[in-house]
Amino acid sequence: MSDARQVKAAAAQWFERRNFWNWTAENEAEFADWLNASLAHRAAYVRVEAAWKRAERLTVMKSSLHPQAERAPQPARPSRFWFFGAAAAAAIVAAVGATALWPKPAPDTQTYTTMIGGRETLAFTDGTRIDINTDSQIRTQITARERKVWLDKGEAYFQVRHDAAHPFVVIAGNHRITDLGTKFSVRREAAQIEVALVEGRAQVDALNGKSTVPSVQMMPGDVVVASLNRIETLKKPVAALAQDLSWRQGLLVFRRATLAQVAAQFNRYNREKLIVDKSAAELKIGGTFQSDNISDFAEVAREVLGVRIARHGDETVISR
Repeated sequence: MSDARQVKAAAAQWFERRNFWNWTAENEAEFADWLNASLAHRAAYVRVEAAWKRAERLTVMKSSLHPQAERAPQPARPSRFWFFGAAAAAAIVAAVGATALWPKPAPDTQTYTTMIGGRETLAFTDGTRIDINTDSQIRTQITARERKVWLDKGEAYFQVRHDAAHPFVVIAGNHRITDLGTKFSVRREAAQIEVALVEGRAQVDALNGKSTVPSVQMMPGDVVVASLNRIETLKKPVAALAQDLSWRQGLLVFRRATLAQVAAQFNRYNREKLIVDKSAAELKIGGTFQSDNISDFAEVAREVLGVRIARHGDETVISR
């Protein structure tokens, strides 16, 4: 093996040990000695690091599904970067050009946004999936040590491949949700978030260091509603949580919901708005409806409740 290839292989081994093994202060000292022994060592290590970041970012981007597209469930498989072998790293290094000789770069953050009525599914190499609901925005930051997501607005459903060595954390407003082997949804509205746990366990913490609000350990069926200085835990049947997640199939499911509540939901998914007059706001209805079809819902409401329907431009008005 040539000197250059030996240096590349050594850099890949150091990268793997530093990021995926139990790393000690003694290891760090040895690594620093190796890094400072030669400019070629430093260059090779920076290239390995840059190659891993680029490869992982491209994998995540290519795994993203088109909004509203559905994909048959695939068996979970180990993440490529959890088992990033020296030989594979060396091969990637060989394909990467020279890069600036700077210390470890800051991790990249990717942003994903859906429009009103849109949905998108992100599938990551470790088996984790994120379904993003209408009019939402998330940011992801995947590093060798942790997986972090910010929910800037809207709603998302997380199916997390749990790995205690690489925590999965969601930041929503002033709260942090930590995966403990979990399927859960998070919805952010103004100064409040709602976390619903379908499977596994999760922990909700306030990020305000001065807050006296205790952490909440969630169990399946728990719904946590959290604001700046308050966390409340409610209980829902898991079947009811599944209905709340019907938006993943483009559906809205109502059980004796008031027309005011129905309108609020439809208006999240449509630029055309459903307006309910006060005279009809408390009338109740149930059923399953396409989230993007206000007209069909209005016709059903007319038949079932005897209400009046009027259309004015982009508004459908229901009254008695």
